[in-house]
Amino acid sequence: MAEVRIDKFLWAIRAFKTRTDAADACKGGRVKVGDTNAKPSKAVQPGDLIHVRKGLVVFSYKVIQPTEHRVGAALVSQFAENLTPQEELDKMHAPVETFFIKRDRGSGRPTKKDRREIQQLWEAIDFGLDEDPS
Repeated sequence: MAEVRIDKFLWAIRAFKTRTDAADACKGGRVKVGDTNAKPSKAVQPGDLIHVRKGLVVFSYKVIQPTEHRVGAALVSQFAENLTPQEELDKMHAPVETFFIKRDRGSGRPTKKDRREIQQLWEAIDFGLDEDPS
C-alpha cells in the first residue's frame, strides 16, 4: 500500500472531524508518533504508536493498517487499535468547574432604559453647548 499521511489517517479513523483539524493538530504539536512531534505529511506505518492530545485527554492509537479513506465507526478497529488508558478517558467526563458571579442590576452594560436616559442627557448637553454663554 502507498504511504498514508498522518493527517489523512487520523481523519480516516475518525480521530478528527475534518482533515484540516487533523493537520492543524499536527502543526500545533498535539500529535506525536512515538516520542516525536509529527508534521501533517508524516507517513504512518503498521505498528506506529500515535498520541493525540485533544483538550485534557491524550488519546493513544496503534496503527494496524494505514488507510486514507474515511471508514465507518464500526470498521475503525480494523485499521487502528485504541490504546487510550481509562484514566485518560475519565478526564472527558470530569466535572467542569464554572463560576458565576452575581451581577448587580445596573453594573456592566446599560439596560435599554439606561441607554434612553443617557441619550436624553447627551441631547440636553448638546443643546446647552450650542448656546453662546456671552
